[in-house]
Amino acid sequence: MKYENASDVLPVELLKELQKYAAGKLLYIPTGEEKKAWGESSGYRDQLQRRNLMIRNKYAHGVTISELADEYYLSLDSVKKIIYSKKTERHFTYAPTLCSAVQYTEAGLLEEWTQCYLLLTRKAEPTLDAFTQDEYLYFGVVKFPLRLIQLNGINIEECLSLGTGEHLAESPPLLVQYDAGEFHCTVQTDLFSELKQRKVNAFPTIIVMRRNDDYKRFMKYYGTIFHYVRM
Repeated sequence: MKYENASDVLPVELLKELQKYAAGKLLYIPTGEEKKAWGESSGYRDQLQRRNLMIRNKYAHGVTISELADEYYLSLDSVKKIIYSKKTERHFTYAPTLCSAVQYTEAGLLEEWTQCYLLLTRKAEPTLDAFTQDEYLYFGVVKFPLRLIQLNGINIEECLSLGTGEHLAESPPLLVQYDAGEFHCTVQTDLFSELKQRKVNAFPTIIVMRRNDDYKRFMKYYGTIFHYVRM
């Protein structure tokens, strides 16, 4: 490496400041590009963290080590290491509640929370399979006006009440699909009906949409008008 006289390179003011701390010393000045940890450039490390989070959550909700090994093509020992690891990065405990959904969202893991809710709480009914595909995006958790949701033939008056309403504080957010310019609630019609019966105007919601034209249309008309839910 070629050495240069600092007086030929640095402004006088900066040179005087450096002389206070390192006069007569050889200094190495880094380029300013921080060395990235393994896997950060390719995104592979992030993918592994997300995968491991799902493995731990599934195990906590009754999926066996053997089933996880088969699903993720891992050895039994590899799955055990992931489950029992003492590292706590992104080690959130899933719960089907608004608080849990917001925690995941603030950590950039809204998709993971949604997947946990569909797979572990709703038990991945056939009608929910589409929501677990990679072609979908997730927007939220936002305060959403229920009047925008299409009823799709749901008779609110015929739906049974779920109780006193006290449970709503511990309810998960609504999952609403945005498709062809309309909002539909196909997963939680029971919760949606309860909210409509109680004349709730707005409720915390996760909006699911396809990555192509639906996303562009949504961002054009709604991308900046919804307020995020904070805990």
